[in-house]
Amino acid sequence: MPARHSETAAVELRADARDNRHRILEAAREAFATRGLDVPMAAVARRAGVGVATLYRRFPSRESLVTEVFADQMAACGSAVEEALADPDPWRAFQTVIEKVCAMQVADQGFTEAFLTAFPEAIDYERERSRAEAGFADVVRRAKEAGRLRADFATADLVLLLRANCGVAAEPGEAAAVGSRRLVAYLLQSFRAENAAPLPPPAPFRFDHPGRQTS
Repeated sequence: MPARHSETAAVELRADARDNRHRILEAAREAFATRGLDVPMAAVARRAGVGVATLYRRFPSRESLVTEVFADQMAACGSAVEEALADPDPWRAFQTVIEKVCAMQVADQGFTEAFLTAFPEAIDYERERSRAEAGFADVVRRAKEAGRLRADFATADLVLLLRANCGVAAEPGEAAAVGSRRLVAYLLQSFRAENAAPLPPPAPFRFDHPGRQTS
């Protein structure tokens, strides 16, 4: 084959590979948003219009696909926390993080599951997630020190909140967004330090789901 034909074929192959990758990511994003992270990889491949072998060539494990799909959302979550830490008003900062994270959950139910799941092999993703968690802990500390957030608020309460909001987020259409905003408003009022009555111990929730299948 002449050199020019070889170069053209290589360019076409690269373009085809990029197109397949884009379609896989879009299909996975839609599937995770509506069916959660446990959707079969074969179903993602069918939705993308590619073979399962092609999917696994691009993403050798479920973990690699999930972390790629939600990389932008994780970065946005980290940015929301950083912006909150720059806010001189500790309570407003805490409130803003809660509202933004819950709004993200309504927009994409799969993201919350991805955020709460540990992916040890995805180093960059885990680094971003750890940074967001540490930043949120600082937001909580500042709000408590300012006397605005109840002293018995635990970081695990964020998981509790997200799990509660998950049920609301499953509602169809605009009802999910409206219901979520109302739920968050109720909970934020209960998080205030003013007139806070004692609570039962926090639930033993964690920011990961042990035993998840990532392949």
